[in-house]
Amino acid sequence: MRQLYTGIDLHSNNSYIGIIDQEDKRLFHKRLPNQADVVLAELEPFRKEIVSITIESTFNWYWIVDCLTDTGYTVHLANPAAMQQYSGLKFRDDKHDAFWLAHMDRLGILPQGYIYPKEMRPIRDLLRKRGHLVRLRTSLINSLQGIISRNCGHYLSGRKMKQIRKNHVAPLLADNNDLALSGEVSKQTIDFLGQQIIKIEKTCEDRVKLIPQYSGLLSTPGIGKILALTIMLETGPIERFKKVGDYSSYCRKVPTKWLSNNKQKGRGNSKNGNKHLSWAFAEAAEFARRYDDGAKAFFNRKSAKTKATVAYAALAHKLARAAYYIMRDNVDFDSKKLFS
Repeated sequence: MRQLYTGIDLHSNNSYIGIIDQEDKRLFHKRLPNQADVVLAELEPFRKEIVSITIESTFNWYWIVDCLTDTGYTVHLANPAAMQQYSGLKFRDDKHDAFWLAHMDRLGILPQGYIYPKEMRPIRDLLRKRGHLVRLRTSLINSLQGIISRNCGHYLSGRKMKQIRKNHVAPLLADNNDLALSGEVSKQTIDFLGQQIIKIEKTCEDRVKLIPQYSGLLSTPGIGKILALTIMLETGPIERFKKVGDYSSYCRKVPTKWLSNNKQKGRGNSKNGNKHLSWAFAEAAEFARRYDDGAKAFFNRKSAKTKATVAYAALAHKLARAAYYIMRDNVDFDSKKLFS
């Protein structure tokens, strides 16, 4: 029986399917709408001969991977950052890309991405929505702080802006109707976002618990229950990272630099990795700097020699490395090992 390999070049509203045999002969290709029943119907004549189906990891891969997996196909998620095609190609299109995915799979050299478990994706996405709301609230707080600073000449902390029982904003801008309205709208939106953030946090705490292997994250300075859940869900099985450097890179905490003959020859993709983990460890670094003596001392030493932004990045990198060993070895945080 023939062995067939399928590549699917996935887009926002359509997909291009290419099927090859074990000798790289092209047997089928077609552009299809992103409808599960249509895709399955086109693959059905080849179903018994298809060894595996390869799909590029794009923003919308959930539906098609779940559809094919539930139907019984073996599905591979290709890592686009690790399988760049020859940059000197004269021509390439969706058809070429689909067959390229199948070709890589047939040769056994396909760099694969991690297919996150279907049942855990919704709660992970809910925590991602929390992070989105936190960033929106922070942008509103920064904007309102600017308005108050320009017009009143002093600084109002974000902590006071987020207080519900007492409105610290309205009295400062009461002398001007336009500024008062701006402050009122901003304050109401900040309060509303705060309520929604708390709602999501309570739901997540009820729905998912830290597994014992990751419980040591709570002993890390700057990491509370919600950040620990975020790190656990975004990381997945820690065993998929062979070295601490792999995990730090996945968290976007490793600088990118290309060298040749000890000279810099450009940079790589600094955004390659998980932006949600990057944000989580940046948040942890800020809280650790405020409330942990060891982290504060490290930050002060670093910032005295370089920029504060570099010191923040260095502290976040250290926390990411510590988290790797905590999750891998199921141990608690040890400040002496990190900051001594």
